[in-house]
Amino acid sequence: MKNLMKAKNNKGFTLIELMIVVAIIGILAAVAIPQYTQYTRSADAQSTMSEASPYKTAVAVCIQTNGGALAPCAAGAEGIPAVAGAVTAIAAGVITVNFGDVDGDTTVETGTLTPAIVGGQVQWTYASTAGTNVCTDWVEC
Repeated sequence: MKNLMKAKNNKGFTLIELMIVVAIIGILAAVAIPQYTQYTRSADAQSTMSEASPYKTAVAVCIQTNGGALAPCAAGAEGIPAVAGAVTAIAAGVITVNFGDVDGDTTVETGTLTPAIVGGQVQWTYASTAGTNVCTDWVEC
């Protein structure tokens, strides 16, 4: 009879404890998912800009070799490689870059990298030609 009177020892979580855990996970997900999306977009844009880096170097060498003239610096000429990947065109030293749909709005983001001689050095400026301005949103240009 004594064994029957003993209280059962329940194991497990109560409903309120489980609801609190679910609420905490929901709050963390609400913060983490937008941050992760921003991070992946930034990584994609930076990857595309790094693809343009060898072309920037080749164009800079072409400009220096030609005494500051931009006209002869085109893809496949003057030691500049043919365009491939994210780099879609090089004409008169201006590099056109296709980022794809970086921000998820179905608009393909493209831009141009334009060289200029400043103080004897080649400096690059980026201008968005379609879609979001990738440099202000995801990449330091």
